[in-house]
Amino acid sequence: MPAYVIVEISVHNPVEYEEYKNLSLPSLAPFGGKFIARGGQVVTLEGDWHPERMVILEFPFREKALEWWNSDIYAGAKAIRQRTASTKMIIVEGI
Repeated sequence: MPAYVIVEISVHNPVEYEEYKNLSLPSLAPFGGKFIARGGQVVTLEGDWHPERMVILEFPFREKALEWWNSDIYAGAKAIRQRTASTKMIIVEGI
């Protein structure tokens, strides 16, 4: 069953955040991950939710998403993201 990592990001240092974007892409492949949405326009349909940036990643299953998030391959990129942005991130299992 696929799993989706859904991320709401508020970037505080856009220059350094570009480095994160470059490093994060190749970190996905070893875990079967891919971007579904990456910073496209967000339109609020209901509620008071106005995220600056949204990202959705797809993995073959939840365990692969967790392996990616905890991996040494992603660790350097994750440190940059955590330093340059505020993030809310969840995993949702698909159907």
